[in-house]
Amino acid sequence: MIEFLLCRGAHRGRQARLFPVVLLATLLAGPAFATDRTVAVFDFELIDSSLDGQMLGENAGEQARLETMAPAIREAVEELDGYTVVDTEAVREKARSHHLESCGNCALSFAKEVGAEIAVIGSVQKVSNLILNINAYAFDVETGQPIARGSADIRSNTEESWQRGIDYLWDNVLKKQFEEAR
Repeated sequence: MIEFLLCRGAHRGRQARLFPVVLLATLLAGPAFATDRTVAVFDFELIDSSLDGQMLGENAGEQARLETMAPAIREAVEELDGYTVVDTEAVREKARSHHLESCGNCALSFAKEVGAEIAVIGSVQKVSNLILNINAYAFDVETGQPIARGSADIRSNTEESWQRGIDYLWDNVLKKQFEEAR
């Protein structure tokens, strides 16, 4: 086909001769023109169904660990080819005032407000000080369809266990799904 275009272009002057060259360059450089998909990673939420949570209230250590979850995912997504993380600060307070896993796709609206094509939400469910579960979900903002989701069970309520849990969730579950969705 390119040979046909080159021969055809030879009979139509300078502009026609440039067309096949531009077409060939575009075909060869295709991925260079592709744009990254933009991703909004919202703060993770704590779902404390433990007896401790009912009796003692908020735990400062857990809140500090919870604050590390979204940044860990942001950093991991940013390292993937084909993705760029967008700043969610403009909608942060609005997002924090909703339970993103059950607010009727409000996370998709918030992500759209900050110009993202993908919304990532997550939670840490505390069953007890021994049993916790980290969950993360990524959705296409336009269609609402999930593009990645996963869960990691952790044992013990420590900085180390939470870090290992989020690392495991990314490395062994979410990363593969993000790469496939590219």
